[in-house]
Amino acid sequence: MKVLLLENVQGLGKKGEIVEVKDGYGQNFLIAKGKAKHATNEVINKYKAEQRKLAELEALKIAELKQLKQTLESLHLVLEKKVGANDTLFGSITKDEIAQALLAHKIEIDKKHIEIDKAIKHIGDFSALVKLGHSINATLKLTIKAQKD
Repeated sequence: MKVLLLENVQGLGKKGEIVEVKDGYGQNFLIAKGKAKHATNEVINKYKAEQRKLAELEALKIAELKQLKQTLESLHLVLEKKVGANDTLFGSITKDEIAQALLAHKIEIDKKHIEIDKAIKHIGDFSALVKLGHSINATLKLTIKAQKD
């Protein structure tokens, strides 16, 4: 019996492969547990169509992320915070503050995707790395200024 694997099966094959198995194993284990489907032309064509659709959606997502990367890299965020002596900030600039500042520009980024090399504890120019996914990263320019009372 030929089956189309719907997930990786150790010792048998990977997801999407068509493999030959004994009838009992295929029917009673693989198909019954939802790990495979009987490899008819209809099932194979449907699986290939689903894979093409997923690939198109993935390509669309990557294009959107590349557009977002360009937007982020052209943006220059200015954050204001209270300053003490020697232009030292009270506290430091957090990832959450950067994410909130991006929201003001209608860009929603989870603070978990923002990376800062060193803690920002004084005024000046800095950069932060924003990991967008699919190996696409953007460098965000930040300027920290003293808050006016």
